[in-house]
Amino acid sequence: MSQSRRQFLNTAAVAAGAAVLTDSAWAENQAALFPVSCNQYSWITFYAREGRDWAADQDVSLTEFASTGIKAYEPAFNHAEEVTKLLPLLKKHQLVMPSVYVNTSLHQADEASKSLESVLAIADALKPAGTKIIVTNPNPIKWGSGENKSDIELAEQAKNLDKLGAELKKRGMSLAYHTHDVELRAAAREFHHMLLATNPSNVSLCLDVHWVYRGSGNSQVALFDIVKLYGKRIIELHLRQSKAGIWQETFGEGDIDYPRLAQMLNDLNVKPHLVLEQCLEKTSPKTMNGVEAHKIDMVYVKKVFGV
Repeated sequence: MSQSRRQFLNTAAVAAGAAVLTDSAWAENQAALFPVSCNQYSWITFYAREGRDWAADQDVSLTEFASTGIKAYEPAFNHAEEVTKLLPLLKKHQLVMPSVYVNTSLHQADEASKSLESVLAIADALKPAGTKIIVTNPNPIKWGSGENKSDIELAEQAKNLDKLGAELKKRGMSLAYHTHDVELRAAAREFHHMLLATNPSNVSLCLDVHWVYRGSGNSQVALFDIVKLYGKRIIELHLRQSKAGIWQETFGEGDIDYPRLAQMLNDLNVKPHLVLEQCLEKTSPKTMNGVEAHKIDMVYVKKVFGV
């Protein structure tokens, strides 16, 4: 599914009107709001199952999104122009955007330079939205392959990740490192090096709970060990649940003990931004649509995290 995610993010350009955002009060108020958010990718998977395209008409899509009661949206951006097009629709639907997801390629110097330029342009375009967290999952050598990065490439990637985080910090934003399952291969050396070789003041962690669980062989032991090791760096959680290893339609009880995770973070006095990403895969149940599912998601999030 990580391949599908990347393909979706690379092709799902934000299609909306390019009106200029003029309501300064709406924009200024966003910086203080960190309600439970939802990533666009979960909606992409629900729409795809119905033969629909999430990006085809963003006004219609965000109308359905807002009907769930979710107040915050985490989209993915490839270009700064996409930000400008989305802002008027967020205003229209009274959605805030505390965090966004961006694509980067950081393990080769020439590609990294282009990625940093692109992300910083996106960050500058986000200023009217009051966005505070930029999440990135650096590209692997090739999506879907078993090839791991060399030590030299890992060192280059960590250097560029730290540099990007430092530049975003100057803009009042935090960089959150995200992983899929790829980074957990080979003794999780890529995952650990990105955190051990970067400055915590520059690079925080977006813990994608289920990808860490799945990437470590469906292991809660590994998941909770990572929380023990890096819990203080967790600034955001991506929330997904499975049963018998299969992603479910709704966020609820299942393979991962989320109440335990919530308690661990509370004990660390860590209050991450919560982002729903309850996606579908081929073997997921098929009993409801995206609006119905996300309404149920919100009930369990509030129960577990007390928000």
